[in-house]
Amino acid sequence: MPIEKTSSIEIRWTAGKGRGVFAKEFIPKGTVFERVPVLVMPAHEVLTEEETLLSHYVFEWGKDTVALALGYGSLYNHSYSPNARYDDAGRMTKYYTAVKDIQPGEEITINYNGSEDATEPVWFDVVENKPAKTAKKKTPKAKRK
Repeated sequence: MPIEKTSSIEIRWTAGKGRGVFAKEFIPKGTVFERVPVLVMPAHEVLTEEETLLSHYVFEWGKDTVALALGYGSLYNHSYSPNARYDDAGRMTKYYTAVKDIQPGEEITINYNGSEDATEPVWFDVVENKPAKTAKKKTPKAKRK
């Protein structure tokens, strides 16, 4: 399966989280919007007693191995109510699929626990994006006669 760069997503800074992946255009539910190759490595080289830079960016990948997803694959932020999921395709590829419609400018999040409805705690304090407030419509006052 060829892996091609996508133009529908970008990296931006997000408050409380650092970098994140954002939609540049509407992504309908069910759309695979990114496929990325992964680098598989022995877990003991990355997950040590002392924190390593890569330990924040790898996925579990089988017995005693971890994978670094290339492309934007290791930059998606975690959410317990994500709008995307990740799956493995073959031995060295991950793909990302919208589980909800994703609007332009919206951050794309995944659940680090592997399933979009998993609720197990993760190793950091989770910052959830709050929905944008909608302006209340002012109701015109009735004129008195």
